[in-house]
Amino acid sequence: MTGWLKGLRVAMTVAVCGLTLAACGQKPAEKADASGAAAPAGKEYQIGWTIYAGWMPWPYAEQAGIVKKWADKYGVNIKLVQVNDYVESLNQYTAGKLDGVLSTNMDALTIPAAAGKDSTVVMVGDYSNGNDGIVLKNGSKLADIKGRSVNLVENSVSHYLLARGLESAGLKLSDVKTVNTSDADIVAAFAAPETTAVVPWNPQLSEIKKQPGATEVFDSSKIPGEILDMLIVDTDELKANPNLGKALTGIWYETMALMQKQDEEGKAAREAMAKLSGTDLAGYENQLKTTYLYYSPKDALAAMTSPDLVAANDKVRQFSFQIGLFGQGAKSVDDIGIEFPNGKILGSKDNVKLRFDPTYVTLAADGAL
Repeated sequence: MTGWLKGLRVAMTVAVCGLTLAACGQKPAEKADASGAAAPAGKEYQIGWTIYAGWMPWPYAEQAGIVKKWADKYGVNIKLVQVNDYVESLNQYTAGKLDGVLSTNMDALTIPAAAGKDSTVVMVGDYSNGNDGIVLKNGSKLADIKGRSVNLVENSVSHYLLARGLESAGLKLSDVKTVNTSDADIVAAFAAPETTAVVPWNPQLSEIKKQPGATEVFDSSKIPGEILDMLIVDTDELKANPNLGKALTGIWYETMALMQKQDEEGKAAREAMAKLSGTDLAGYENQLKTTYLYYSPKDALAAMTSPDLVAANDKVRQFSFQIGLFGQGAKSVDDIGIEFPNGKILGSKDNVKLRFDPTYVTLAADGAL
């Protein structure tokens, strides 16, 4: 799987003085929040999101006033920023234009971490349990993909899913040719006569499966727990103001509790999420069936502290290094360190750039937020 992939990401530059006053040698004013901790006065924390079934609770929470409720409680100013293209949201985060972003585990490793940005996983929200799939025209089984061009977001979890699927069919990545296609364009791409294979995620996956001649031949339910959806935040920002992590965690679990309710209030919340994602309630609930959401902080904490988390991320990092996603200067899969709650570190202890930190989920599980 090595040697054939050039990589998608463009070079990114970070404006030294554009990010914070402190970066230019000026000390920002501070104010005390409700819990007594000091926070930068006027600092607006921007969290990027893109449309995906497991991430729609975030824009709904902003719409419903839940974001403001928890931000006010902890004296922080939080703004959710929609980015139409998923990879672009990660590029913006890596460049310092966003303070946090919704990301998969693989993309957090291969974009910000590989570029040297230190990120902390505040919570693992879900894993894809069928939300990512391989769809063919004129084919009934995965082996029919051999020799085809495959449209997908290169270097993303779609690429990983393709590799894992091919492996299950006794094929290699070299048996297909990938065509880099934005998640915003992939539905239209599949409609083109020349496109015969795609690897999308929901909601695009659901739309593509409705098209004539579409057959899903592999999906992420075959590799449970490997494609994780997470909220990552700039580690330095989180260290400077831990109340940001507390507020974000409070927002998430209040929204989780609401959306799983089977009364009119819960239904209304899911309907709003469906509308925000461009579908109806039935369509959104179908997507939720293939999303294994950790609705309770106790379940999320168990996932974050499980040895399975280490094993899944080891597979992801091995794949990412093999196809060149650690950058041209990377000499080993161990060049980038990933830190886990149990003290385990995969890779370099001196270059940890992705940290699974259970601090905030533990507070939520203990009812201490």
